[in-house]
Amino acid sequence: MPPEPPSDARLHAVEMSGDPGAVEGPLRGYHHETYVISLPPRPGRLDPGRWKCREPRSNLFWFDRRCFASEEQLLTALRGRVSRIPDVIDVNGCGLQRFIEGGTLGSVHGSGQGVPDAVFGQIVDLFGQLADVDADDLAVDRRCDAADRPTDGDTNGFLERLVHFTEERVYVANLKEFEELFTALGVEADAFKQLRKHVAGLQERPFCLLHADLHRENFIIDPDRRLWTIDWELAMVGDPLYDLATHLYLMRYPERQARRMAKQWRATVEEVRPGSAKGMEEDLDRLIAYKRAQSVFTDVIRVALELGSEPDPHWTRLVRSGLKLRQILQDAAGPLGLDQVPSPRRIMAVLTRWCRAREQESGLN
Repeated sequence: MPPEPPSDARLHAVEMSGDPGAVEGPLRGYHHETYVISLPPRPGRLDPGRWKCREPRSNLFWFDRRCFASEEQLLTALRGRVSRIPDVIDVNGCGLQRFIEGGTLGSVHGSGQGVPDAVFGQIVDLFGQLADVDADDLAVDRRCDAADRPTDGDTNGFLERLVHFTEERVYVANLKEFEELFTALGVEADAFKQLRKHVAGLQERPFCLLHADLHRENFIIDPDRRLWTIDWELAMVGDPLYDLATHLYLMRYPERQARRMAKQWRATVEEVRPGSAKGMEEDLDRLIAYKRAQSVFTDVIRVALELGSEPDPHWTRLVRSGLKLRQILQDAAGPLGLDQVPSPRRIMAVLTRWCRAREQESGLN
């Protein structure tokens, strides 16, 4: 079988680099097909370094709302406001981000593990810098609708728009393909009514810039042990406590370190933007409950699509998928009002049936 022709993204990277053999990638990443290139020498270009050449993946499921029109434009606007973020340069009308040399935090301190104090302190500092940036400080084009921009402090309106996105753009928009799967797992439309009841009643807090995706793979540790923050694709303006909730949910800190992060986050953001931690004792749990519920809808679709590439997935993949979805459903049972959660074996059977039906349908088409 002849090799597949190079993608348009790779051809673009080769064109910009001028050396096909020097193009590295594609890198792991959900939203973009990304390659690392070195730019050819050019008069006046100092320290060319290595850069990321990216293009959005086609036919991509977007599980999170996007706020800013351009990640590169946002990074440029944050230069000098937020430390250790990628430089951006324009090359023939294309924005390139500097490739940060080093390894991800997750590659050295995996999910569930504690992180060293030096890294921990840099994450706290980042939260303080984010709290110091609000919508009025950002001359960046927005892509989100007016309805997705509640007035400053309207934390309930902010969270409602996130719930609305999950309901309409993740669940309802994909019902044709996934409704039977969700129903078989015990998740139906009424779950959103239960979720709204569960998370209602947030205290008002002043809005600021949120990264909204601060997990171990979006932190890079460079050779000098400095922490860099990448992948600002999902950044938005909103409730500062949501950024902490998302971070705690995704990082899976040991319990003691999670409590310490919450405590130091509170002290840091209150000093920068007073009122940012108002109602934190109750509202942090509400926001984490939303993240747990959101994961049900996003991860069921992700897992199904990963398995759906073959009609009879290998049993080891099914076992891992069954255990993963069982835990996710258990964690979200309260927020979604689920009376019972199917066993891993039941989930495996449901996934197998869905994969076979999908294969059969694609064969008919």
